[in-house]
Amino acid sequence: MPLDDHTAVPVGKPEENFTRRNSSLAGREIVLAGGSGGIGSEAARWLAHDRARLFVSYCSNKERAEQLKEEVSLIPESYIDIIRADIRKDEERAQLLGSARQLYGLVVLAGIPARNLTEWDDSLGINYSGAIKLAREAAEKMRRSNTNGSIVLMATVQAVPGFPTANTTYAGAKAALLHAGRILAKEYRGRDQVRVNVISPGIIDAGMGAASVKSGKYLPYLNDNCIGRYGSARDVALAIRFFLEPDNYITGQNLLVDGGLGLGLGV
Repeated sequence: MPLDDHTAVPVGKPEENFTRRNSSLAGREIVLAGGSGGIGSEAARWLAHDRARLFVSYCSNKERAEQLKEEVSLIPESYIDIIRADIRKDEERAQLLGSARQLYGLVVLAGIPARNLTEWDDSLGINYSGAIKLAREAAEKMRRSNTNGSIVLMATVQAVPGFPTANTTYAGAKAALLHAGRILAKEYRGRDQVRVNVISPGIIDAGMGAASVKSGKYLPYLNDNCIGRYGSARDVALAIRFFLEPDNYITGQNLLVDGGLGLGLGV
């Protein structure tokens, strides 16, 4: 395979891979904040096959969210609702969480690929503070209903020390998210535990990363044999599913879904 053709390994659709008939997530209510994008939509399809009840938010791209709803609605025994919500706004976060009566899971996928200082406030508002406020509010809702739930936050491999192209606007906000996620996990551990974990994707050929992959920006990592291929939305979706498993014994952790890229950074 040519070095300039290292795309994600082809995989089957969820219905072709999914084999469990009695899912532990069946009937559980899960909010996917910002979940209509590349990674979120893949996660939604997998969770729909688990028969979870999904509440997917979008901020501006209603057409994409409605298309996802149409796709998921074709899956037998699925349930999906879409809600417009800007996670920077208190009332819209409350509306989003209020859509689920018995909230079990929250996955915060909302984010922007901020690179310039002119995007500083938006990056902090979406990539950090809005996400953490939503996570805390979800954890409180779970506690009030005596639900041992699961929260999954999305950081990035750029948030770990030593990534060569990290910047303060994006990677700095995600590093703060990573640290705050661990603090939340400590605050909500114990008998009435709400688990909080973080996923840090590497070079993913989906969502925000797709344009950078297409531009050839990350070819040096392939040419230097740091990674064997680019990641796919499926790679991250399966990590999300892992953390949502009700019997999962893991909290306060950061999982790098990066094909080994972080090993070259000492993490």
